[in-house]
Amino acid sequence: MSSRSSSMARVIPIQPVPVEEPELVSLYAKQKTIYARSVKGWFAKWRWAMVWLTQVVFYGLPWLPWNGRQAVLFDLGARRFYIFDLVLYPQDFIYLTGLLVLSAFSLFFFTAVAGRLWCGYACPQTVYTEIFMWVERHVEGDRGERMRLDAGPWTANKLWRKSAKHAVWLTIGLWTGFTFVGYFTPIHALAAESFTLSFGPWEWFWVNFYGLATYGNAGFLREQVCKYMCPYARFQSAMFDHDTMIVSYDTERGEARGKRARGADLKAASLGDCIDCGLCVQVCPVGIDIRDGLQYECIACTACIDACNGVMDKMHYPRGLIRYATQNGLSQRLSRSQMFARVRRPRVLIYGAVLVAIAAGFVASLAMRHTLKVDVVRDRTTLARIVDRGSIENVYRLQLMNATEDGKHVRVSVTGIPGIDLAQPMELDLGPAQARWVTLAVRVPHAAAQAAGPGAHPIKFEVVESAARHSLVSEKSTFVVPR
Repeated sequence: MSSRSSSMARVIPIQPVPVEEPELVSLYAKQKTIYARSVKGWFAKWRWAMVWLTQVVFYGLPWLPWNGRQAVLFDLGARRFYIFDLVLYPQDFIYLTGLLVLSAFSLFFFTAVAGRLWCGYACPQTVYTEIFMWVERHVEGDRGERMRLDAGPWTANKLWRKSAKHAVWLTIGLWTGFTFVGYFTPIHALAAESFTLSFGPWEWFWVNFYGLATYGNAGFLREQVCKYMCPYARFQSAMFDHDTMIVSYDTERGEARGKRARGADLKAASLGDCIDCGLCVQVCPVGIDIRDGLQYECIACTACIDACNGVMDKMHYPRGLIRYATQNGLSQRLSRSQMFARVRRPRVLIYGAVLVAIAAGFVASLAMRHTLKVDVVRDRTTLARIVDRGSIENVYRLQLMNATEDGKHVRVSVTGIPGIDLAQPMELDLGPAQARWVTLAVRVPHAAAQAAGPGAHPIKFEVVESAARHSLVSEKSTFVVPR
């Protein structure tokens, strides 16, 4: 029985199966070079207006004279920051915080209203890329010429053009680095040092670092900075909604795409207004097709709008196939006035209200700030001691800072405990933008000290400007009565 059952048992054959090698996916694939075509139009003029505005301010401010110095100077060695008539100290760091908060809410507000306006018109990456591309077009030619030049063999003409382009790029980059350092080192002195190449080590480092960063980012990385390095492209969707004005392609009007003769009957040919010329893709500095809809790579430079409007003019079609519009506006066929009316929505109103409040507080704080600053530091070597007639004496160090470029004559006094006074009257002169340390001995009569009791008691130092008695600055401290 066992032999019969064993002979009838099924045998399952095992056959080897060939194993295919897994396909390797490179995470570091070479980026395809984008040859952006030049474009003219209303938005291109605005972009270049912003290029001129930002660069005149950046390159010009260090050279602008003001009160015998440059208008904007961040003197890290002296710990003073000059911004026109303002003289700021490290203690005024709160103003930098306020400025950053103000910039953040400005970004939120304008992004909620009209998308990536900052990226398209004022971002340094966009501005310097626009400048470097202008140089590239004037040295190597427009899109077609550059493509042929790169594809062709190395000749004397190609070598000359490439060398000239990179020489101009490096010059712009190094001049940018030089100007950047000129905000921290007096630029006239820096210019004199540049002729003899006698920069200090940190000046050498920052001129070259900032210059080469500009050369690399604007000349080579370009759109990759916007796509992969800038965090704004990633979190912008949190500030967009369906009523945000963005660069949009009107699909209903443009489809179906197709070539046609000028004046052809679109209804008979079942075609939309888009002639599928591809110019909107050729002028895009990040290499996207706006007809595919909203994409995080889009920096809202509006080059595609200018290119498309030019084509629409030649075809005698209405402008605006690619235009600023909202997603609700396109889907619901809203008019421009209806889309603008939706700007006044809760998100924008909240951003705007907070922005106005922060700006008002920032300006008011600057306007009401004291031009005389006082810091009090207790002498830690001697907390309290008994002097003449049993008086208790504490020693303090005061840092007096003149936040103007006019001299001041000040008088120091102290209050807080009956009979408290300075061991010696204190009056002194502060030079323009001068910070000065002084040592003060403060005494309390024996009877008043006994009445106050042992321990630390609050007191207040008062510094009055003699020329303007209403200008009074007070700083709190403590007076220690020993047991």
